[in-house]
Amino acid sequence: MKNPKTICLLTLILTGTVLGSRAEPYRTDINPALLYYQSFIMGAQLPQADHDYLFTNQWQGQQLPARFGELVSQSDNEFKLVRQAAHATVPCDWGIDWSAGPYTFLPHLARVKATIQMAQLRAIWNLQNGLQAGAGDDLIAAFTLARNGSRDNSLIAVLVQIAGEAIVNSTVAANFGRFSPETLKELMEGFDAAPPRGTMANAIATTESHCFSDWAEARVSELRKEYPGDDAKVLDSFRSIFEDFGDAGQLDTNTWSRIVAATGGTSEGFLKLVREMQPMYTRLDAIAALPQPEFEVQIKLFYADIRKSSNPLIAAIFPDFEKARVKEFASLTDSAMVRAAVEYKLHGEAGLQSVNDPYGHGPFQFQRFVFEGVDRGFELKSAYAGRGFPEAMIFVEKDGPPFHVNGKYAGQAMSP
Repeated sequence: MKNPKTICLLTLILTGTVLGSRAEPYRTDINPALLYYQSFIMGAQLPQADHDYLFTNQWQGQQLPARFGELVSQSDNEFKLVRQAAHATVPCDWGIDWSAGPYTFLPHLARVKATIQMAQLRAIWNLQNGLQAGAGDDLIAAFTLARNGSRDNSLIAVLVQIAGEAIVNSTVAANFGRFSPETLKELMEGFDAAPPRGTMANAIATTESHCFSDWAEARVSELRKEYPGDDAKVLDSFRSIFEDFGDAGQLDTNTWSRIVAATGGTSEGFLKLVREMQPMYTRLDAIAALPQPEFEVQIKLFYADIRKSSNPLIAAIFPDFEKARVKEFASLTDSAMVRAAVEYKLHGEAGLQSVNDPYGHGPFQFQRFVFEGVDRGFELKSAYAGRGFPEAMIFVEKDGPPFHVNGKYAGQAMSP
């Protein structure tokens, strides 16, 4: 019969509270994805009211109440694993099998973003309570998670990475004055040590250009065996994919009817349309790797040819890559602005001048930022305006009423 001490130890192990309490280092040779999946299981299961309380209220510049701290602390065990994953020395492999083509599940992506959002809340709680190391560790772990989240090489995963990095960058900017110089230096070192950024160009080359076409080839072969002698049934099996392209839950019947007409009503005709897509992907792959000025010219020519194509499958399948790449340019700009701000904090004017605007001709434009008559920090502005406005970021050095620190509404007041 187990004695009480053994029972207590087993209980601690089962609840996960022993993790990290050992003096010896944890393993760094575990696939980070495995640790992330474990962390998702350990994540706080908040009632809807508590979840809404945390994620729908505006906390910037506020004195955080005890309830806030009690709720974010429920993610402590989750973040022990997320932090451990950030130190992994082996590549992150989410175990995604792309053989299902457009029906492939990517269940990790929503959880990746949710975890990064929780890291943001944990960071501002830790900063309020003087826990610099905790805030820094969680943000580095979140940044690393964003990078690792893109390892399946899909376009959507790269977009989630961009969103995750944006959350981390805006958290640093909105709480800039609360970070010690030492913590800011550690943040930059942690960001530099993170896995390489997933790119739009890599997503096109390694996944997007093959996912649908490889699946379609294999699926036609399977369907011909399933419906021998009924080629119309084989072709019609693809209908639902394209009817789901409609907006607001409405079926899009026009796209499929145009595809059927172009196929001549045969599955072989459908495969001919699929194979005609590959040269366009090859061309897009080359465009995706171009520097920003050349990209803007070539991508417009590319989509002009898409619209003129007699192959309706090309117009239906190709994503709006131009918008995705613009977000990537903006993300690179934001990261450079954070680095410039940290260098300014650590080394003054010389530090600011040491970081160039990726899309300008020298350092970022610098000015003090005054909000409602009070100097609240400083603003960095880029020459890049691909989203319809100059990219800018405000680094808050003094608490007060909340405002947007970046994006289209940078410098404007936030609603409560």
